[in-house]
Amino acid sequence: MTRIDDINRHILRILTREGRIPNLDLAARVGLSPSACLRRVQEMERSGLIKGYRAVIDPTRAGIGFVAYVTVGLNSHTKAAQEAFERAIGRAEAVRECHNVTGGVEYLLRVETADLSAYKHWHTEVLGVLPQVQAITTFVVMGSPKDDRA
Repeated sequence: MTRIDDINRHILRILTREGRIPNLDLAARVGLSPSACLRRVQEMERSGLIKGYRAVIDPTRAGIGFVAYVTVGLNSHTKAAQEAFERAIGRAEAVRECHNVTGGVEYLLRVETADLSAYKHWHTEVLGVLPQVQAITTFVVMGSPKDDRA
């Protein structure tokens, strides 16, 4: 297991925001030699602490004009119902995130579609037909003043 000291935390903060930063620049910003910095990054990759690198997509340019968070309550609290729901959601391209949560519902989804009409179709024809679903609540994203997801 990789030890997470202050330097590794600093490296992770920078890589979270700038995943393609050259090693020379990263090393200078965290105060290490390039070889020491590269060894740390490679160790964090090998250990699985760094799981990968992603591109941050401009939703408008990608044709995404509608984003919503959707809570889903299931009609059965069994493992089989959860697994069936998760398999179905895993195939749903509009679902960008799926989280099993505590509280009054079982799942919180982040859904991205081209527009409200496409969301309505997904809501009715994909989510609404799943036999495990009992309750759906949609929260439309009107703006995102902070979004640190990569």
